[in-house]
Amino acid sequence: MAELPSRGLLLSRILPEPPAPGEGLRLALWQGEGRAGTAAAVEENLQRLEQVSAAAAGWGAQLLAFPELYLGGYASDPARVRQLAEPLDGPSLQRVAACARRQGMAIACPYAERALVAGEERFYDAIALVDASGTLLKNYRKTHLWGPDERKFWSEGHRFAEEGDAFTVQAVNGLGVGLLNCYEAEFPELTRLLALRGGQLVLIPTAADTWVRLSDGRRTAPPYPDVSRTLLPAHAFQDFCFVAYANRCGLETVEGEPWAHYLGNSVICAPDGSLLLAADNRPCLLLADLIPGEYHHPHPEGTTYFADRRTDLYGDLLSPPLTRRSP
Repeated sequence: MAELPSRGLLLSRILPEPPAPGEGLRLALWQGEGRAGTAAAVEENLQRLEQVSAAAAGWGAQLLAFPELYLGGYASDPARVRQLAEPLDGPSLQRVAACARRQGMAIACPYAERALVAGEERFYDAIALVDASGTLLKNYRKTHLWGPDERKFWSEGHRFAEEGDAFTVQAVNGLGVGLLNCYEAEFPELTRLLALRGGQLVLIPTAADTWVRLSDGRRTAPPYPDVSRTLLPAHAFQDFCFVAYANRCGLETVEGEPWAHYLGNSVICAPDGSLLLAADNRPCLLLADLIPGEYHHPHPEGTTYFADRRTDLYGDLLSPPLTRRSP
């Protein structure tokens, strides 16, 4: 069995055998630290992806996910992003697909995407999900950007019809998987939308930090809010689905200089709102069997949040919140 890199810790909650197709999914999340912003960093991160994939496959993982913008790193500047960004069929994603085929395991790999959309070259904070044969299941482009700084780097995804629907559900080992990205974990509407469309697992790569260097050189303050033990278990409970959050830990460096420090708060939440696994701030592989049949709705039979919604009353949810309405 392949070893984890960087003396990574294994956190597991698994049965003797992985779930059968249609029964559930053995999910692995990699939480690590590394370099960003250079071609050498991309190569190093690809090598780590291949090493972690071999280790996860040795434990029977059926889906492995990495943190936001894993390939080139999150901490960077617009010029570096444009230099390193690749198309979906570029060499890095081809290598990820080959790794998925080799290990017989689906992989969710976040990356910086360069694409021609609506007649213009655009850059996206994207996530490529490939299945165990290396076939692309979904290329998700972040739709809700965080703060003004991300808007200097990225276009908002799925603005144009040619990009396809943002919030779709893909089957991995028979389990419905939907993708969100970092800040989007904090929007209850998004997890609910994916759950309504059949999502049994909402998978959320992230880059939640204690500080990150902004494009003007300043460091953010205070630390990014830790939603891993508050919002995410609540979303899992109210939408009766698994929610997984894959973050970095420790420092991220660009050419030897620290550009970010991360919370290391990766978690896997169950449909009853419990935490199946929660990481400390150190490199680790989280490995859990997600089996929907082990959980039951909290209310009596026939009473569910989905069925009892009064959508005829929710029109204001579509209105811009420019000001709060007075009582």
